[in-house]
Amino acid sequence: MKNIKKVVSLGAIVFAIGATSVTAFAASNYTTRAEVVAGLTGKTVESVNAERSEEGKTYGGIAKDAGKLTEFKAEVLEMKKDALAKKVEEGTITQEKADLIITKVEERQASCDGTGALKGSRKSGEGRVNPGEGLGNRNGKCIGSGYVK
Repeated sequence: MKNIKKVVSLGAIVFAIGATSVTAFAASNYTTRAEVVAGLTGKTVESVNAERSEEGKTYGGIAKDAGKLTEFKAEVLEMKKDALAKKVEEGTITQEKADLIITKVEERQASCDGTGALKGSRKSGEGRVNPGEGLGNRNGKCIGSGYVK
């Protein structure tokens, strides 16, 4: 009987550790889209940024060329969710606004083919609600940022 209790206890501990690990793994390890592409493609951030500026490709386009567009979109979404969770925790935005932004990002990602134009990037600030809420192209074609007007 003692052995059964030990096995059950050990199983519960292993399960708890495994569940915690999966939850921690779900959080994005990246802070920029360039890091996401570099991590997925095995390139350096510098080479990804060079390819983007020299060849006029988007981060999504670079990921698509490497056959990693689906993974890229998933990582960018996780990165966005992490950033928004921090903003909600800080009280900068409400959970409702964060949910709305995530919904918009998911809508844009559904039609993303990696060819979004470079216009409307972070530098232009086009359509932002609050600085720092954007993550992508504003043309509605791709990753988008979940900008809310």
